[in-house]
Amino acid sequence: MSVLFHAFMGVILLCSMAGYMLCTREILKLKTEFIPVIIFSSLTCAVFFCGLLQILFAGAIIILTAGLALFGYYIIQYGLKKWFLKIRISLFQGMFFVGSLFFMHLLSISRLTHYDNFSHWAVVLKLMLSTDAFPTVASKLIDFKNYPLGSTSFLYYICRFAGHSQQVMLIAQGLLIFSCFYAIFGIIEEKKRFLLYGFLGAGCSILSIFNITVRINNLLVDFLLPIYTLVLLVIAYRYRKSVKKACIGIVPIAGMLMIIKNTGIIYAVIGLIYLVVLWIKNKETPRLKSGLYVVGTITESFFPYLLWFVHLTVRFQGVDNKFEISADQLNSVSGGKSPEEVRQIISLFIHSVFDMRTRPALGVITFHFAAIGAIIFAAVVLKKKWSLWKALVSLDIVLILYYIGILGLYIFSMPSDEAVVLAGFERYASSIVVLFAGGLVLCATVDLEGSFYYKLGNMPDYRAFKSIESKDRYQKGIIVTVGLSIALLMSEYSGMKTIQQSYQTTLPYKVQQVTGDRWYKGGKEDESRYLFYASDKDSQVTNYFLQYVGKYMLYAPNVDGICAFYEDNMTNLLSGYDYLVIVESDLPARYLLNKHYGVTGKEGIYRIESYGEEGKEKRIKLVLMD
Repeated sequence: MSVLFHAFMGVILLCSMAGYMLCTREILKLKTEFIPVIIFSSLTCAVFFCGLLQILFAGAIIILTAGLALFGYYIIQYGLKKWFLKIRISLFQGMFFVGSLFFMHLLSISRLTHYDNFSHWAVVLKLMLSTDAFPTVASKLIDFKNYPLGSTSFLYYICRFAGHSQQVMLIAQGLLIFSCFYAIFGIIEEKKRFLLYGFLGAGCSILSIFNITVRINNLLVDFLLPIYTLVLLVIAYRYRKSVKKACIGIVPIAGMLMIIKNTGIIYAVIGLIYLVVLWIKNKETPRLKSGLYVVGTITESFFPYLLWFVHLTVRFQGVDNKFEISADQLNSVSGGKSPEEVRQIISLFIHSVFDMRTRPALGVITFHFAAIGAIIFAAVVLKKKWSLWKALVSLDIVLILYYIGILGLYIFSMPSDEAVVLAGFERYASSIVVLFAGGLVLCATVDLEGSFYYKLGNMPDYRAFKSIESKDRYQKGIIVTVGLSIALLMSEYSGMKTIQQSYQTTLPYKVQQVTGDRWYKGGKEDESRYLFYASDKDSQVTNYFLQYVGKYMLYAPNVDGICAFYEDNMTNLLSGYDYLVIVESDLPARYLLNKHYGVTGKEGIYRIESYGEEGKEKRIKLVLMD
């Protein structure tokens, strides 16, 4: 019954979002490719505002109902028959839809495995779904309370109605990702030039190579940041001669980007700077009026971020947050770290940036050579002067400034134990390389579009090529680019499928088999004290992965982990907890537990009962729970 209900609510949810999309298309007259990402971003900001106002669930109901009302209005206005007759699906749209379905199906049978899902992204979503509210100071489950709740607000909205399983969480995240990729194709103006779609599709497929660290089968936002920025660049360019439409499309996307993650403001500023540059270059529109649009867009884009800052300042006073820079750290040259630690950080950082064995460094070099080669090819063979070199220079500047900023983060903000090993560096670097590579691909697509001998708008389709030979090269180009796209996407699909098929070997699966995935009415946290036991394979205990997974599954903040028992201290240790959770049993643990407490020590949850007279040696009994 529950599955059928959530399926029905999923259909209702889709109808509601379709209502907003129909309204946006009819009133704002925006390009079809941009509408999904604009609507998803607008919904995110709306839910986010409701969360700040402490009306999260009521706000979600109102948003859902308003979308359904719009859907009903447009269905009645157009009539079902007339509406369906107006739908035209291009070859690209059909291929994109089918390809997306393959990945969505895979997400629908996948589970969360990445460490950071359980340290923050999934657990904060679980808390929001359990309490219908944003985390508070009293939320012991959430360690990093200053992380913005942008994408999590969208996931809450979807999961609140369609179900709170891990699969629904992943599908919701997938909607954001694929809406961005769909919008990126909006940069193409000559819709009948399928080579452009093939070329851009191949370029977008290559971006998955730099996202392989986290892939898309998780709730992490490191991939959302660059692709959202690419959407900003596309909308700004596509409407470069219509500043008003550009601003309308950019506001919700930039606003959401700033509350996806603390570093989102960096990526949003990149897109907004590009909007300003295009406004300066465009001398055809009234300067004052268009300038006011641009200033208004920048101001409104910062509004969600400013509200989040006020929220943290007012409701989280005195709370120490991760990556928070204090005045003392700013005044200190070393950010509170010793000179030796700073030297170690800088040395390792430089080595990591230029290490050709790493994916980000290899990507930067590869795309530099590819861009330079394309520029030379266009000048020598095509006799065209491409603008790709301008994009290369601009993106190099962005890349350098970003790396300087990340180095500052390690020195001034990140805790020393994480900074000295450059924790998260590959993900941070991969994000900017995705933006770097994606920006070059977008510019190359525009240059390629401008290199055709005839414009399709000026010539009949059968005369769209200079010669038979050029048409033959065009057709072969389509085959190569589409083939490359499919090969890369199949590789990504196979990689994700392999991860899904090996799920039963992962720590989250083992923990869930023992504890289950617990959801409590009213969101009240389990205050019991739990001690988890498992091997320290891949440092899963010492790096706190086991404990984070346990917290998520049990919805309990008091979780510790251990990978070995010491016989002399066993009773004293266990007496400090309410439950012992054996996730991975081994011979030493089974021997000691049987010897002292008469239990088998197999995987399961054991209730710890203390007994004995006060003042005497502690005595406990273990009871295996059903």
